[in-house]
Amino acid sequence: MNAIELARSLPKAELHIHIEGSLEPELIFALAERNGVPLPYADVETLRAAYAFTDLQSFLDIYYAGASVLLQEADFYDMAWAYFKRAQADHVVHAELFFDPQTHTARGVSMATVIQGLSRACADAQTRLGISASLILCFLRHLSEEDAMATLEAALPYREHFIGVGLDSSEVGHPPSKFSRVFARCRELGLRLVAHAGEEGPPAYIWEALNDLQVERIDHGVRCLEDPALVAELARRRVPLTVCPLSNLKLCVVNDLKQHPMKRLLDSGLCATVNSDDPAYFGGYMNANFTQTVQALNLSADDVIALARNSFEASFVSEPRRAELMAALDRAVAAA
Repeated sequence: MNAIELARSLPKAELHIHIEGSLEPELIFALAERNGVPLPYADVETLRAAYAFTDLQSFLDIYYAGASVLLQEADFYDMAWAYFKRAQADHVVHAELFFDPQTHTARGVSMATVIQGLSRACADAQTRLGISASLILCFLRHLSEEDAMATLEAALPYREHFIGVGLDSSEVGHPPSKFSRVFARCRELGLRLVAHAGEEGPPAYIWEALNDLQVERIDHGVRCLEDPALVAELARRRVPLTVCPLSNLKLCVVNDLKQHPMKRLLDSGLCATVNSDDPAYFGGYMNANFTQTVQALNLSADDVIALARNSFEASFVSEPRRAELMAALDRAVAAA
């Protein structure tokens, strides 16, 4: 079996998926009709044609417009369920979903509506699809730390439904240290900690995420290669990077997938993983990211196996579940 076929068939975990970013144009229009939400696009094709991004901010503008159709618990469930069905087809067996409550509470949608809809889909993914799934609440970094703190407090009545917190949205000009106090509070609560850093922001943002926020994983992190000392520290501590190749291409972090740093990350001894980020907008779910990256960089079967293994190593699962996932991977490799 060649590396591309192997990438498609192996079991894997997805650790960097913004669930609002899995909202396909067809579902956006269906929910808009269900909820009576007017859209500034004539039809599905017009909306999809608008997915021509030049940078992170141009993407975020349309991302937030798409999220405006999410109003009821059933909307959040339907969005997540559509993602899980696609994930199953790509042999994703564990997923940790980012969600952005501030995007919704600012529109008058309750925290309960958001979390309960997503949590119900996660439970059904386990029982009906065999995919274990968890939720990670993300703070929008372009908003204030006070807003993030208020969001955390509002979410605490639903603490059993999410395992950790993250930091996303516009990176440049919003360093991780802006959120030091709210992450300290999250540490006290025993939440798992991750943060976007080193996508459009500099390596210094990755250092801040590690030292100020004390995160366990770096989301993106591709610019770490500009700082050899940082690469050495990430490798020494085995800090995972949740890398999103097609996102990096679509948002012009790289101009060509053949220039993507994934191979250099692996060769530097880093725990890099493949993920889809906002797949509805960036042109591909997990297997599209895997196969296109393998093809562009001529990755080997060993590289593919390492990426799949890294995804399980980096996941926030129990040790028995991790052992189960690793064993399933070993069986799949042996059968390939």
